[in-house]
Amino acid sequence: MHRIVIHRPGGYEKLRLEQHPDLSPSDDEVLIEVRAVGVNYADCVTRMGLYASAKYYVGYPITPGFEVSGYITAIGKHVEGLQVGDTVLAVTRFNGYASQLVVPASQVFPLPPNLPIDIAAGIPAVFLTAWYAVFRMARPEAGAAVLIHSAAGGVGGALVQLCKLAGCKVVAVVGATHKIDVASELGADAVIDKSREDLWPRAKTLCPDGYQAVFDANGVSTLRQSYEHLAPTGRLVVYGFHSMLPRGKGRPSWLALVWHFLRTPRFSPLRLTTENRSVMGFNLSFLFEKRGVFQQAMAELLSWFADGRIRPLSTNTLPFSDVAEAHRALESGQSKGKIVLIIDTEQR
Repeated sequence: MHRIVIHRPGGYEKLRLEQHPDLSPSDDEVLIEVRAVGVNYADCVTRMGLYASAKYYVGYPITPGFEVSGYITAIGKHVEGLQVGDTVLAVTRFNGYASQLVVPASQVFPLPPNLPIDIAAGIPAVFLTAWYAVFRMARPEAGAAVLIHSAAGGVGGALVQLCKLAGCKVVAVVGATHKIDVASELGADAVIDKSREDLWPRAKTLCPDGYQAVFDANGVSTLRQSYEHLAPTGRLVVYGFHSMLPRGKGRPSWLALVWHFLRTPRFSPLRLTTENRSVMGFNLSFLFEKRGVFQQAMAELLSWFADGRIRPLSTNTLPFSDVAEAHRALESGQSKGKIVLIIDTEQR
């Protein structure tokens, strides 16, 4: 089998394609011949050595990757409901950048017939994150106004669809003009292009009374204003800190990280209580023990994909060996939708 290994944190050159012994499943596990691997910004942060759960659960060397699609080639003797030959997608806490993956059966899900296997690999991480943010944290009521940053990206695009499914008025924020159509086609009621207009005055104009939820993975660049634009009882949901990290350079600037950290807003409990606002945060890679949550979320999401209520994001595919190019594209801030790595027969 082949896998991408990061022996020490650093730039794109740290992504090494290596050959390793084949795997076999234990009693409660499934062995998957991987066809496609979803690429996420968390993988880039893992490569840089800045992803907390990578250090906590694995350390280095590490194989990144949280989502794959492929075919079951072996199952443990206690596994039920899955068979050899099934086409599936799987959620994993690291180790996804590989031609074979062993994973607990509870993290493996059969594909709906209308979901292509290559596109399926780009679904779990972003849609699970969006599902948890919307239905477990923000819990917006029908008719609520919500603001979604980075709405043409992976999680942002999923958030737009799930918030519309929940009956919300969606204001989407994008960072470039060529991303406006992406957010609009996903269902956004209004799109703010912050490369051409002032974000916060426009956000205020669109929703003078404030937003019931703001979804923010930018970090220091927008967190303070995201909070200030909440309505009473509004919730700021934080799931990343992308503006603190380098764009297109491949490795962090420690001086810049310290500067951003010092500028990160601190939210006073006294203000929260008097203003009736909430600040909430989460990272799914620390929640894998909550298997019931993952199974409920994937069951709902896959049923919505099957009946057409939500759809996959636009997907750009690259060969597995072009993993460094995939990371560059994702870090550039210019990509739309999802990036998926395709594993051909010679790399399995």
